[in-house]
Amino acid sequence: MAITVQVTDNSMWPKHINSAEMAAYLGKLAPEQEVTLETGGVIGRWQRMRNGSDGRETLGLRPIGAMKEIWNEWYRLEKGKRVSIRLVNTVDEHLAASSVLFSEWLGDEDEEAFRDL
Repeated sequence: MAITVQVTDNSMWPKHINSAEMAAYLGKLAPEQEVTLETGGVIGRWQRMRNGSDGRETLGLRPIGAMKEIWNEWYRLEKGKRVSIRLVNTVDEHLAASSVLFSEWLGDEDEEAFRDL
């Protein structure tokens, strides 16, 4: 079964995703944390909304950059449409996540030994 989300607002809401796992993953993002998603065949960036001024969680994701124009166009022209959604791991995200794999190489002794290489 394909994972989809319904276009119901200017933002994406986990409750409109037909996969409990995907909804839970996106719902656990930290406020203002960004994620790359392929949505309706378009790869773009999304950002978890900030919590409300009263401290309540806002679980929505807002499209950022060029994805904002595309999502808003879908909302304007095709409100209620379901589009496919999947996580995308970009090279930058992969490298950032793997940079801590070799933390044992971050010591002062290693820096001294290998600084001229």
